[in-house]
Amino acid sequence: MSIGNAGVVFGFGAPGDLADAASLLDVVQQADRDGLDHFSLSDHPYVGGRVDAYAALGFLLGRTGRISGFVNVTNLPTRPAPMLARTVTSLSALSGGRVVLGIGAGGVWDRITDLGVERLTPGEAVEAFEEAIVLVKRLSGGGPPVTHEGRHYRVREIEPAPVAAPPVWTGSNGRKSLAATGRVADGWIPAHAADWLSERYRTSRPVVDEAAAAAGRDPREVRTVYNLPGRITDRPLAATRDAEGRWLGGSVGQWVEELTGAVLEHGASGFTLFAADHGSPDPVTLGRWALEVAPAVREAVGKVAGRAEPGPRPCGPQAVRASRR
Repeated sequence: MSIGNAGVVFGFGAPGDLADAASLLDVVQQADRDGLDHFSLSDHPYVGGRVDAYAALGFLLGRTGRISGFVNVTNLPTRPAPMLARTVTSLSALSGGRVVLGIGAGGVWDRITDLGVERLTPGEAVEAFEEAIVLVKRLSGGGPPVTHEGRHYRVREIEPAPVAAPPVWTGSNGRKSLAATGRVADGWIPAHAADWLSERYRTSRPVVDEAAAAAGRDPREVRTVYNLPGRITDRPLAATRDAEGRWLGGSVGQWVEELTGAVLEHGASGFTLFAADHGSPDPVTLGRWALEVAPAVREAVGKVAGRAEPGPRPCGPQAVRASRR
């Protein structure tokens, strides 16, 4: 089942150490049984102790039946766009559409170049990032052979896969990559685990929306899915945020209240849970997330949505202006 057009989605950051490979399968299969929507894997191919993200993704999708997977986010400089298109369309066909393409422009360039990849300037990296998203989509969904003579990618008379491209969620941060997200992507993962109350979100999301509107898109087509670290505690916490406003976590009830507000008041589309130290959540926390927090948020949002009056919502430039108020 594809999560591209689903309602609010709930997932988690899966462990990626080779030493924990057996537990990786166990935890993803348990999340699948518990009804979570997605798992995510990090992509650091220059680290020898990590599983290869796409090898692991294919293996895990083959051993599950419902849950979707994505690489959060693909290290694009080490995975050229034409081959990435083949990888994700194949995974989509084999899994019944249970794939999202998470993609970024590249982060740790000193280590990326250690793999023999040519270093790009920040501006070039963003150009390659946008060009890659466009090319992956062109090499998907059937149609005539594709010839592309771009600045960073060149293909000649390449037949597209007959399978549609999966949804593309970007990990973008700077103004140029945010604008590229608005023009060509389907979802945005705010950088540095920023949430809906952060200054980073308040200043970044309008850039995405403005670029989407300028490209003739409804800004709501670009979902916001948060990487969200935090604890799920037995009892309510006196403060669920620290002195700088960062989310710390709390009891199940505190999580449900916070996330329901994020969806209804700030337009959140999904959440990927990490431990407070940004690692993979422990089994107890993951069970609470899947069996208590996620269903309660879905129910609360569904009740409000069921009472909502039908009618158009603002989009485009009007929505952008409203988001700044």
